[in-house]
Amino acid sequence: MTHERAGGLVRRPPFAVVIALLILLALLSLGLGLAIGSVDMSLQASWRALWDASVPQHAILTELRLPRLLAAFAVGGLLAVAGALFQVLLRNPLADPYILGISGGAAVAALLVMLLGLSGLWLHLGALTGALGSVLLVFGLAHAGGRWTPDRLLLTGVVLAALWGALISLLLALAGDHQLRGMLFWLMGDLAQGSAWHWPLLILVAGLLLLFPFARELNLLARGALTAGALGVSVVHLRWLIYFIASILTAVAVTTAGSIGFVGLIVPHILRLGIGSDHRRLLPASALLGGSLLMLADTLARSLIAPQQLPVGVLTALLGAPVFLYLLQRESRR
Repeated sequence: MTHERAGGLVRRPPFAVVIALLILLALLSLGLGLAIGSVDMSLQASWRALWDASVPQHAILTELRLPRLLAAFAVGGLLAVAGALFQVLLRNPLADPYILGISGGAAVAALLVMLLGLSGLWLHLGALTGALGSVLLVFGLAHAGGRWTPDRLLLTGVVLAALWGALISLLLALAGDHQLRGMLFWLMGDLAQGSAWHWPLLILVAGLLLLFPFARELNLLARGALTAGALGVSVVHLRWLIYFIASILTAVAVTTAGSIGFVGLIVPHILRLGIGSDHRRLLPASALLGGSLLMLADTLARSLIAPQQLPVGVLTALLGAPVFLYLLQRESRR
């Protein structure tokens, strides 16, 4: 397959090959995550221990590492797909799932729950309520004066995110010393409590299934609202759908693992360079690559200074920022 570009033709691999490679990368990331940690094992030994309950490491793999890795895959996929959607919605390749203040709303609600001494299910419910409340608030304020535009939605989200940031600082200042470490870890992204991986993975699959019939409309909207409208796309309804699904995906990711940046920003950007902007290909590829990258980042977070653990959000930022700057420079040279 070839695509025209300023310097000539760029040959891209068949999509079946890309998907096969991404599935292989996901399986390899899962295998490495199972084998590496405070107690290292070979890939063969970890595979045997995963299925044999008589092996001493069986409990470590099935009760700790495997649920955490599956949660990491689900969160990475959710953030990457949401990033691809927000970049279409705002017509901005630098758009991020957290750019509209969704993460900030979830963080404020979650920190309030922690400040009250609650945890577990209350923490997840609080974060989800805060994220969805922030979604409704941003959309309501952006739509208050009539029809909203991507620029108006973006500015409203940025202002609201600044407000959430101020409230987060206030809550951290009010927190006791015994609460502060847990709050900071959650804010920086933490998969230590990621045992509830079933719902995030189910939401990821459901989101992809809902979006796939609208892939053609997403391709047209990426060219501009006027072009999409002229070709028969109901732009208003499509924008509502994108915003709602992308916000739900982000809210579930934030609820599961806290604030994890750069996955939703760089994954769609990398894939557009490799496979193009067709959302029939971009969305499933984003889910696979985002999930694989977050599994690898979480494995590093668990093993770099084991037995201590780093917040996975710190690693994604440290690794993602240089990668994105490189991609930006590469595109500007082209």
